[in-house]
Amino acid sequence: MADRRIAHSIVITGASSGLGAALATCYAAPGITLGLIGRNTARLAATQDACYAKGATVRVGALDVVDAAPLADWLGAFDQASPIDLLLANAGISAGPAPQSASEGLEIASRQVRTNLLGAMNTIEPLVPAMVARGHGQIAVVSSLAGYRGLAYSPAYSASKAGTRAYGEALRALLAPRGIKVSVICPGFFASPMTDRFIGPHPFRLTLERATAIVKRGLDRGKRRIVFPWPLAFGMRCADLMPAFLGDRIIGNFHFHIEPP
Repeated sequence: MADRRIAHSIVITGASSGLGAALATCYAAPGITLGLIGRNTARLAATQDACYAKGATVRVGALDVVDAAPLADWLGAFDQASPIDLLLANAGISAGPAPQSASEGLEIASRQVRTNLLGAMNTIEPLVPAMVARGHGQIAVVSSLAGYRGLAYSPAYSASKAGTRAYGEALRALLAPRGIKVSVICPGFFASPMTDRFIGPHPFRLTLERATAIVKRGLDRGKRRIVFPWPLAFGMRCADLMPAFLGDRIIGNFHFHIEPP
């Protein structure tokens, strides 16, 4: 039978909006301690207030996951005070080339990798030793369906999410014998501030509420992979497995651009 240990101490990065904020309010309840991390202090405070209203104990950190040292200090102090049961590495950003441009530019491209991939590592690595010492815990890594097959108009985002997906899959195999569960989350389109900046088609787009319910149910069940919606996931996997010239043609014809935040 699967271990259904209830998470009482939960840390979520990227908790100021979108999926992170929605999951925080879903988990908020009396007896639950939440550690919420985000860059936007006003939105983070709004999430904090919503969680307080549902009876949770809430601590917030106005931090950028790119800044490894202060993030590690905050996480270490939180874990000492309230040993973490569930760590959700959710913080992420997106960008892409401007319309008619063939390049994002190094700064924009590398910023996505620093936030999405290295930010996940900065979040997870400081806490692994303590979790292993306790012999239990769950780590969730938010990747994307873009991690299955690079999208022509968001190459750095796709690369960062492919790396995040591979990192989470590798961690799962490494940490499972030590009692740590790892869930890799690969969503498609759902309503969020990030998706609102995606100018183009949104196939199989879900509401934020539906996406949040899918993720939370998967986490509560300890699922190794939480991938949705399945028709888009199937299409992305096929595009990766088919001959490259066919996959390139399909992906190249999926036109969009991402507005700056």
